[in-house]
Amino acid sequence: MAHATVAVVDDDPAIREALRSLLASVGLKTETFGSAQEFLTRAHLEKINCLVLDVRLPGKSGLDLHEALKRGNIHPPVIFITAYADVRTAVRAMKAGAMEYLPKPFGDQELLDAVQPAIERDRIWREEQMDLAKLRRKFESLTAREREVMEFVVSGRRNRDIAKNLGISEITVKSHRAKAMRKMKAASLVDLIRKADRLGPAYNRS
Repeated sequence: MAHATVAVVDDDPAIREALRSLLASVGLKTETFGSAQEFLTRAHLEKINCLVLDVRLPGKSGLDLHEALKRGNIHPPVIFITAYADVRTAVRAMKAGAMEYLPKPFGDQELLDAVQPAIERDRIWREEQMDLAKLRRKFESLTAREREVMEFVVSGRRNRDIAKNLGISEITVKSHRAKAMRKMKAASLVDLIRKADRLGPAYNRS
């Protein structure tokens, strides 16, 4: 958990300070906020690896803040804490993708046991996003013709059929196919198909 940052949003200053001290004791950097608005205004969102969020806050609730972050495509793992636990709210929080829902008072170790996997999930997600960005750059390095050939190849079309469809020779298709495979660093056709699937909306297959 070294170098990870945890944000704590709670309107009780004593709780904020207690959690800051606890998290600091295991080497975690902590940013604390008294409301959702303060969090949205002051937090370095891109650096937060875990969000400890009170359900009841002045103004926008913790649940509303979580949903607003999701709409903004911001996805820190969330641990909800609350002094007013009820089944309905817990279900809503978990359905929204929260990692944990802890009723107050909770033990120090209970919180730390929730924070650790949250930070690990964030680490894995960030690595996946970096890998995806690299894959997109590889795809963008293809020429228009190489993309066309790749789209036909991953759709299961044979070289002869691709050549006929594009009005080029089969030898030219093989050349474009080889270049696309090399630029995409695909070890096999199956690997190329997997990479195309990972690109998702960035890649429109013919």
